[in-house]
Amino acid sequence: MIIAIANQKGGVGKTTTAINLAAAFARHGKRVLLLDLDPQANSSISFLDPMTVERSAYELMTDGAAPPEQAVYRTPVEGLDMIPARINMAKLEAKLIGDFDAAFRLKDRLQPFRESYDVIVIDTPPTLGLITVNALVAATHVLVPIQTSYFALEGTDDLLETIEKVRARPNPGLELLGVLVTLHDKRTTLAREVLEQIKNVFGDKLFNTVITKSVRLEESPAYKEAIFSFAPTSSGAIEYGNLCDEVMSRV
Repeated sequence: MIIAIANQKGGVGKTTTAINLAAAFARHGKRVLLLDLDPQANSSISFLDPMTVERSAYELMTDGAAPPEQAVYRTPVEGLDMIPARINMAKLEAKLIGDFDAAFRLKDRLQPFRESYDVIVIDTPPTLGLITVNALVAATHVLVPIQTSYFALEGTDDLLETIEKVRARPNPGLELLGVLVTLHDKRTTLAREVLEQIKNVFGDKLFNTVITKSVRLEESPAYKEAIFSFAPTSSGAIEYGNLCDEVMSRV
């Protein structure tokens, strides 16, 4: 199973979801690979010291001669490995444009890992460019985080249209795993109203789990930990544990 965490809007909890969902799978005894495709590399610095990274997702997708496993690093979470990103990911689209296999590069490079890992989680950049398209072409499922803010639904039509275009030709097996409400502040009237709008739009595609705003979730990456070891009794740990259970029940 390869899950792409995608939404072209920034600040909706993609990275928080990627790192903690991946860690939740590992807690269930799964062999998990976390792949960071975002040039900001927030997933990467949540677990690794950037100074120790010699090969990254950029080299994975551009250096066809090197063994793909050279880009894999162990994280402090048992059972969770990762392919990190570096700032050079910002140059990747320009390098791939024009190549006949541009949209399929990641799918081809991930092939050797499909037997080694039970789950691959991909953290995508906040765009609908070629890097995100590569993630959707390689993935079996896509999970869409969405924040309960005033502009929550803005741009979701473009994302869903892109998913349908990918399903139409390069990856007909791609499934919308679900839509996840994140950064929810249940104290505000606006957040509650937007949550109802999201329920009306997505129906049964919406996960029952709602990720509420949490200081602990914001703090844990600074200590190179997932929420489950940093604050195991926190709301964030409980909610991401519940999300993992829901994901496994859906697939």
